[in-house]
Amino acid sequence: MTPMTIEGEKTTAGAARRRHARPNGRRALAGRLSWGLADQAASSASNFLVGMYVARSLGLEAFGVFTLAWVTYGVVLNVSRGLASDPLVVRFSGVSDASWRAAAARATGTALGVGGVIGVVSLVVGLGLGGQVGAAFAGLGVVLPGLLLQDAWRFVFFAAGAGRKAFFNDVVWGIALIPALVVAARVGSVEGFVLAWGGTAAVAAGYGCFQCGILPRPTRARAWLREQRDLGYRYLAENVSLSGASQLRAYGLGAIAGVSAVGAVRGAELLLGPFLAVLMGLSLVTVPEAARVLREAPHRLGRFCLLLAGGLAGAALLWGAALLLVPDWAGEHVLGEVWPSASQLIMPVTVGVAGAGVGVGAAAGLRALAAARRSLRCQLFASVGYAGGGLGGAALAGTVGSAWGVAAANVAASALWWLQLRSALRERHQNTISEVRMS
Repeated sequence: MTPMTIEGEKTTAGAARRRHARPNGRRALAGRLSWGLADQAASSASNFLVGMYVARSLGLEAFGVFTLAWVTYGVVLNVSRGLASDPLVVRFSGVSDASWRAAAARATGTALGVGGVIGVVSLVVGLGLGGQVGAAFAGLGVVLPGLLLQDAWRFVFFAAGAGRKAFFNDVVWGIALIPALVVAARVGSVEGFVLAWGGTAAVAAGYGCFQCGILPRPTRARAWLREQRDLGYRYLAENVSLSGASQLRAYGLGAIAGVSAVGAVRGAELLLGPFLAVLMGLSLVTVPEAARVLREAPHRLGRFCLLLAGGLAGAALLWGAALLLVPDWAGEHVLGEVWPSASQLIMPVTVGVAGAGVGVGAAAGLRALAAARRSLRCQLFASVGYAGGGLGGAALAGTVGSAWGVAAANVAASALWWLQLRSALRERHQNTISEVRMS
């Protein structure tokens, strides 16, 4: 056999391996995304179950109080994600098992520490406030460590490409929620529902330790923060600006239009729950996958982000259109007395969610590129617009005006996200060309 024949056979074999690897890679990607969608569906179902049960059991005003605690939890959750979970998925997705396990122990320990520290503050503030609002915040302080640890495990699993474990963890939480909510409904208080919701999250958090055989290491939190400070503090500012704007809008809307208006907005968001849950936790799936695309086929990152944005926006618009056809009797069966106010907000909230979905695609690309300065710039703009649009709209036209103001802000922010992603991709391409010429 001649050398030329041998070389030709090697080339043919290599091409065959590449052809087989490409479908296998696509199947692996489809599998990870499928588990991500399944996990988001489980998380969305749990959130919807809690919101529906509270709305039907307590009425519009008490549901507004519960929503204030929920929104505050969102701020704390984004602190934890910025410091612990987001750097984990950016830097430890698809790495060796030893590196992943060490990072997972430190990241979950950081999340647990954040929950403990802020939980004590919330408990003290709640006891000082007193009344229904104070009781809700005191209960939130008790359950924050479990809530944040459960969320951190989901990031850990997706960083390892084990989305099925995140799904089963959320399923365990959902199963534990059912009897807990029944007991809370019999108690009939806002704090009872807060404790039921957060207490069952602690059950799922404990199950997460069992799933991967890793114990959180809060003593290593300081080392983790020091090692990830270039990303962590920027992601912290980015995340807190988003959730802080949401909290400011909720508090401001309550002051302008009453606590019942806060409950109405939350009711409308519950109706779009599947997509809001995806948008809030989408980094569990998209950032690790975008990071993998960047490592394996950098030229495909822009297309990946564009397909993601289009899919999310289209799905949100279809869901919102379907909600507009829901008869009043069905809506009242789900949300009780919250339905009449919430149903008026379906159209603006749908437009806002679709606009945010377009931005999520670009945000995933910026995170994968570790372009923390660019993403922070976009998020600050989006947060200011969200709070300004929500409060300005409320002052002009009440609850409906607030919803349309937020929708307009989300659409404008998405345009900026894509401009920044385009610039970041161009900059990376130019840097790659310069490195090749220098070598």
